[in-house]
Amino acid sequence: MPSKVIIVTGASRGIGLAIATYLLKESHKVVLVSRSENELQKIKDEFPSQVVYLAIDLTVPEAASRVTELAIQSYGRIDGIVINHGVLSPIARISDVSVQELKALFDANFFSAVAIAKEVIPHLRASKGRIIFTSSGAALKGYAAWGAYGSSKAALHSLAQHIAVEEDIVAVSISPGRVNTDMQKEIREKGSTAMAEKDYAGFVTAFDEGKLNKPEWPAEVMARLSLEAKPELSGKYLVWNAPELAEYRALS
Repeated sequence: MPSKVIIVTGASRGIGLAIATYLLKESHKVVLVSRSENELQKIKDEFPSQVVYLAIDLTVPEAASRVTELAIQSYGRIDGIVINHGVLSPIARISDVSVQELKALFDANFFSAVAIAKEVIPHLRASKGRIIFTSSGAALKGYAAWGAYGSSKAALHSLAQHIAVEEDIVAVSISPGRVNTDMQKEIREKGSTAMAEKDYAGFVTAFDEGKLNKPEWPAEVMARLSLEAKPELSGKYLVWNAPELAEYRALS
């Protein structure tokens, strides 16, 4: 496959880092975005000719345009983007969350994603590219104390569906399942007081029994989708190991 140019947000750790690493090892060029400059520089040092990065908070108004400009100035095109950044907290029931907290979470998880999607769409029209959204089971099912996060992920999937019908761009929402990342650690550390006891216990047990997914598993699928997701997947919500994605998955 010819080298492609992919933007990856939330690229300094977890799933985002694993996606970027897969793409780089396959000789693609990657525009990395995260708030953590030290981690991004480490990746740049390892793959100097294939990486440019911007350390920025994507809720900043000019962030989306700066990321897009960096990609175009550096590589002349954009073939795909993985919108992977996001936050979980506040882990609290709707009655206990302030509207300001909800707005802050939606800025981080939804409106910043809308902003960067809008910026890259004209370039993806030209390349017939792909947008891959990191979703969650919480986009489809309610969990006590996850109302802020879950509703933002539901909104994000709706965005994917609308891009799919409006543009000649493949837009797919992928749930990575329960992955051994900092977000899972946050659930274990902060979720006990507000989450339903059974739900919380399930997350703790999955970690204790070594049943969490490795970041590399869903990352491989998401990376390959950013390169070559087929049009018939556009607008869909899929779990990373769904039968429909078998051809994009080699790890187990």
